[in-house]
Amino acid sequence: MERVSDIKCAVGESPTWSAAESVFYWTDIPAKRVWRLDPATGATRFWTLDEMAGCVATRAGGGLIAGMETGVFQLDLGDEVEIQAAVQTKLATPGAALGEGMRFNDGRCDRQGRFWSGTMFMDMGQARPVGKLYRYDSRGISKPMVSDLLTQNGLGFSPDGRTMYLSDSHPLRRMVWAFDYDIDDGVPTNQRVFADLTKSVGRPDGAAVDSEGCYWVCGNDGGYILRFTPQGKLDRKLDVPMLKPAMCAFGGKNLDQLLVTSIPSGKPEDAEWGGAVILLEPGVKGIAETPFGA
Repeated sequence: MERVSDIKCAVGESPTWSAAESVFYWTDIPAKRVWRLDPATGATRFWTLDEMAGCVATRAGGGLIAGMETGVFQLDLGDEVEIQAAVQTKLATPGAALGEGMRFNDGRCDRQGRFWSGTMFMDMGQARPVGKLYRYDSRGISKPMVSDLLTQNGLGFSPDGRTMYLSDSHPLRRMVWAFDYDIDDGVPTNQRVFADLTKSVGRPDGAAVDSEGCYWVCGNDGGYILRFTPQGKLDRKLDVPMLKPAMCAFGGKNLDQLLVTSIPSGKPEDAEWGGAVILLEPGVKGIAETPFGA
């Protein structure tokens, strides 16, 4: 394990690997920043945003696509050292516009290059089940594909793309579901419980799927990452130094590195590592993410 620079995020989320650039991207949500890491050199930099970005994914042809406060945006970053602001272009807003106190949260592309992201009410203490999961592609933004979510999280797709994973990381839910996924139409069906974490310390936050089809999910508040087989069996528990790991992503030249972002817990024992970003070598490889529109 190695720490990425001295970066400490307020809410580090949505790491993703850009195979075209050989870099990781992730977002610090309340700081309104997108970060980039070149693991070969250790070089980091960030771009500022006008809105909070809950998630980012790479785009075919360059740049990122992001789920933000008011909709889905295209982010053009540029490499000029003196310019630190991303150029934001709104692509879509859900038919039922995001209400006050809401934003997009977790998201990623499916194996066919469609962008998926869900919404949440930011004040989790109110436990409002108003979150919805949307798909965005060449047809525009979909109707809600999953509804009644408290804190949408944990999106992932099996290697063949025919199983979709989704979690609700709210303390009252702590659940991961699997769906059958129509790769032609981009429609999930047959929702079923994949992993029940209601009795676990950690909450199922952001996730990744490896080349063996196993589902890795960060145990927010538990200080660990869990690996489940495609059958839903707990296969491995990986302890990490931060109490609130938020999301993980495979990357590196051989897709054998795992980048983990985190959130400060505010507890004294978490002062050093809370909000840190780390790189692990977990012993298995990931799958190259399909850029949006590819």
